[in-house]
Amino acid sequence: MSQPTEGQREGSLKAPTRHPLDWKQPGFYDEDALMKELERVFDICHGCRRCVSLCQAFPTLFDLVDNSPTMEVDGVKKEDYWQVVDHCYLCDLCFMTKCPYVPPHEWNVDFPHLLLRAKAVKFKKGDVKKRDRLLTNTDLVGRLAGIPVVVQAVNAANKSGVFRKALDITLGVHPKALLPKYHSKTLRKRAKHRKGNNGIATIPAGRTRGRVALFATCYGNYNEPHIGEDLIAVFEHNGIPVTLAEKEKCCGMPKLELGDLEAVARAKEANIPVLAKLVDEGWDIVAPVPSCVLMFKQELPLMFPDDPDVAKVKRAIFDPFEYLMLRHKEGKLKTDFKKELGTVAYHVPCHQRVQNIGLKTREILNLVAGTKIETIERCSGHDGTYAVKSEFHEASMKICRPVVNRVQQANPDHYSSDCPMAGHQIENGLQDNKKPEHPLTLLRLAYGL
Repeated sequence: MSQPTEGQREGSLKAPTRHPLDWKQPGFYDEDALMKELERVFDICHGCRRCVSLCQAFPTLFDLVDNSPTMEVDGVKKEDYWQVVDHCYLCDLCFMTKCPYVPPHEWNVDFPHLLLRAKAVKFKKGDVKKRDRLLTNTDLVGRLAGIPVVVQAVNAANKSGVFRKALDITLGVHPKALLPKYHSKTLRKRAKHRKGNNGIATIPAGRTRGRVALFATCYGNYNEPHIGEDLIAVFEHNGIPVTLAEKEKCCGMPKLELGDLEAVARAKEANIPVLAKLVDEGWDIVAPVPSCVLMFKQELPLMFPDDPDVAKVKRAIFDPFEYLMLRHKEGKLKTDFKKELGTVAYHVPCHQRVQNIGLKTREILNLVAGTKIETIERCSGHDGTYAVKSEFHEASMKICRPVVNRVQQANPDHYSSDCPMAGHQIENGLQDNKKPEHPLTLLRLAYGL
C-alpha cells in the first residue's frame, strides 16, 4: 500500500475537482498504461476500504486481493481487474462522498473515470456483448417497441414467465428484473402542440429566466410519458411556460457506461446544437431524469471542455426541483396545495446527489402541509441496465436491500425517487404490489391538478 510521504496529507480538505477526460489522446487506450494506473489506484483503495458498502465493485476488488497469494494488489491477476470494471456503473458516489484522495489531492484518485477509461478500452477491443449494445440503444428500442400493436405484444411478453426465461437464456436479461413498459403515445405525441410560451407571460427569478424547454429523455418519452406531463402541469401552474425541444437523441449516458465514447459524441452532436439554440432564444432546459441532467452538467463538459455550446447548455440545464426551489427563493413558487401527502419515503438518486444541488426535492415536498419526508440516501443499484443483466441482477438487489428496508420501516403513504428506474428497483425489492410515484407526480397531486 502506498504511504503518505513527508508533506502529504492523509486526506484532502478541499472540494473535489474533476479533470477533463482525455479520451481523444492515443494514450487513453493504451492497455498497459491503463493496467499500471488501475494497479496504483486499486492499491490505494485496498489500503483504505471506506467505499466497501457503496457498490459491488469494491467488494469484488477486496475479495480478489484477500484471496490472492500475497493478499496485496500485486497478487491479483491483471485479467481479473475486468471483474471490478464490470461492476462499476459510474454512480460517482465514491468520488463525491467517500474518497479522501480525489483531486486536488496529489494521489489524484478518480475511481469512476478510471474505470470509465477501462470500459472504453474494453469496448474498443470489441469485448462487448450484443445484449449490451442493444440495451444501450434506447432510442431504437423505444421506437420499435412503441409501434402500435407491437407495444401491446412487447409489454405482455415482458410479463410472461416463459418469455422471460427465454430472454434470460438467449439475451442474458434476468427473469426477475422489472422491465419498463413502452407507450405508443409517447410524450412527444402528447405534447407536440407545445411551441413558444403558450400564452403564459415570462417572469425571470434569480438564475431562472422563467421559461423552460423540456428535454424529454428517451425514458421519459417512451416509458413513462406521464412524468413529463406532470412536470408540464406543475411548471405551468407556477406560471412557467414549457416547450419541448425540437428533437433529441438519448443523452448518451447508457453508451458512456458501456465505454462507447464515439456513440456519446454522436449523441452530443445531435443534442447540443438543438439545446444551445433554445438557450440562445431565452429558454432554460430541464429534464425529468437525473442521469440525463448530469450528462449535460458534468460528463459532456468533461469530454468536450473546449466546446462553447456544451458549456452554454451546462449553465442552462436544471434538475426540475432545483429550478422550482430557485423560483421559491425569489417568492415565485405557488404553495396553494390542496392535498396532504402524508408520509413519503423519498429515495435520493446517486446521479442527483452528485450534481451538488442539495436535497431540493425534499425541500419542495416539505412545503406541502401534512407531509413527512423520510429521506433515503443510498444507491438503489439499478443503473438503467446493470439491474436487468442476468449476471448482475442479484448483486443489484443486494445493493438495494438497505433502501427497501428503509421504505418498509417508514410504512409510507407513498414512496418515490427522482429516478423512475430506481423507483421500480425498490418496487422489485418490496414485492407488495405498491407502485412508486415520481416526486413530480406527488407534487401535482398535492396541487390538485
